[in-house]
Amino acid sequence: MTARLTGDETALWNAAAGVLDANWTGSATIPSPGLYPHQWSWDSVFVSMGLARHRRDRAERELLSLFRGQWADGIVPHIVFNGTLPRHAYFPGPDLWRSDKQSGAPHDVRTSGLTQPPLHALAALHLHECATPAEAERSRDFLARLYPSLVEQHRYLARCRDMEDGGLVAICHPWESGMDNSPCWDRPLGALQLPPALYAPGRIPQPHPTGEDYDRYVWLVTLLREAGYRPDYMRDAHPFLIEDPLVNAAYLASTHALAEIAEIIGRDPVPHRDQAERIHRALLDRLWDAGTGCFRARDLRDGGQLPFVGVAGFVPLLDPELPGAVVNDLIDLLLSSRFAGAAGFPVPTCDIQDPAFERGGYWRGPTWINTNWLLWRGALGHGLPVIADLLRGSTLRLVRQSGFREYFDPFDGTGRGSHDYSWSAALVLDLLAARRAT
Repeated sequence: MTARLTGDETALWNAAAGVLDANWTGSATIPSPGLYPHQWSWDSVFVSMGLARHRRDRAERELLSLFRGQWADGIVPHIVFNGTLPRHAYFPGPDLWRSDKQSGAPHDVRTSGLTQPPLHALAALHLHECATPAEAERSRDFLARLYPSLVEQHRYLARCRDMEDGGLVAICHPWESGMDNSPCWDRPLGALQLPPALYAPGRIPQPHPTGEDYDRYVWLVTLLREAGYRPDYMRDAHPFLIEDPLVNAAYLASTHALAEIAEIIGRDPVPHRDQAERIHRALLDRLWDAGTGCFRARDLRDGGQLPFVGVAGFVPLLDPELPGAVVNDLIDLLLSSRFAGAAGFPVPTCDIQDPAFERGGYWRGPTWINTNWLLWRGALGHGLPVIADLLRGSTLRLVRQSGFREYFDPFDGTGRGSHDYSWSAALVLDLLAARRAT
């Protein structure tokens, strides 16, 4: 696997593979030892991207394990709980979500009731693209096995989360964004009228939000749970409803991937292509802000774009059909002193000049490997090798200096959060393998 890597790169490869091996449970990969003992959707997508380069058998099991939590309506929950662990091994655990009380939830596993950015079809296609000629037939069989579940996931998103029939999907909780307490959510969360009885600070360990901020998250879950996670409640009454550029860029990328998967297994790709075109147009019409040169989230409760500009606004670079002028504006902002231009270890998750920026705050400023990887992939797709090399090089410098941490200080590269973080290790494998293939 590492024949064309340098000695330093081979050592990095072996270290990354070792993290994934250590975090493997037999059916899935936990995000990190200790704090995150279950399976997360967002994490498993990225883990499978790296396992495709290391252990494709485990990559397949990773995705299948995640989809065993899929509900009858097609939603892929953001947590699939390990039933062998104590109930209080993680908060919020299954007792908050009560999936066992929902008629459409699976009976043999407990899950959350939220979802996360839908990169799953892209991960499945990536796995196929990494297959050797000897693995090609088995890989097609796996795609054919997973395809119906992926189609149901996308049907759920189009049917239940396109709240204004405009082509984009909405999130109903910050956790669905993958960037849990980004400053992007400060304004809509601050507008919530939190019931006083719910305020109970200190219920989760640092570095996560605590106190009233966290209670707002729990209260939103409680509202959704009591409404049976129904899309009509979300559309008509739920107080948090946002169209996010990262989530919708992921939705678009996976819709393109579904079209390719359909062709590979002999199914009709046209419906997926038509849907991809609809999402593409909606991204530009609803979330592009020419004034800032970036995509911004839209709050469906007041109809306006949120003022925050962060790394999520660059992830639509995954769209291969973005107009050249839009790509140029995005790259100009990305390289400016507000982002990569003032960070020794880009890309910070928050505009450095924003008052909400916190270099060590969870999703409020640090650099993350997964967002770097998404931007790297987008840059490659638009034929921007200099930008791609910058992102790849800065990402590998981070893990060489500080190890496979959860996130990193964007100025000095100090590792923060959990150690031996699975998606950091997995995406380093993909970055190294992409270098080897050139």
